[in-house]
Amino acid sequence: EVQLQASGGGLVHAGGSLRLSCAASGFTFDGYVMGWFRQAPGKGREGVAFIYPSDGKTFYADSVKGRFTVSSDNAKNTVYLQMNSLKPEDTAVYYCANGKFPLELVINYGSKPSYFNFWGRGTQVTVSS
Repeated sequence: EVQLQASGGGLVHAGGSLRLSCAASGFTFDGYVMGWFRQAPGKGREGVAFIYPSDGKTFYADSVKGRFTVSSDNAKNTVYLQMNSLKPEDTAVYYCANGKFPLELVINYGSKPSYFNFWGRGTQVTVSS
């Protein structure tokens, strides 16, 4: 059974940092894109950061580029999202998801949530001003 468990959220002041983790089980990362999405109250789900753990290639939304870093520990089947210089507008529930396709699909066609197959339960990130 595929499971994705996101953790590491919390309350932080603007300018602070958090590191989210996504522990995966029931599959290996080979051939999968792992994605981080977020959803703020009243808004749609937004793709934030993506990694193809097989080769380490990454892709970021413009809104987080230079502040967030996605990485993976393939031995632990875990993906991380290091979030620095957090802003109040980063406040959202953060989710991890997987999809079996090349990262170029996201790069060329956008990070549509419908591309992704399995979703973990989200973790709340709140950034106070």
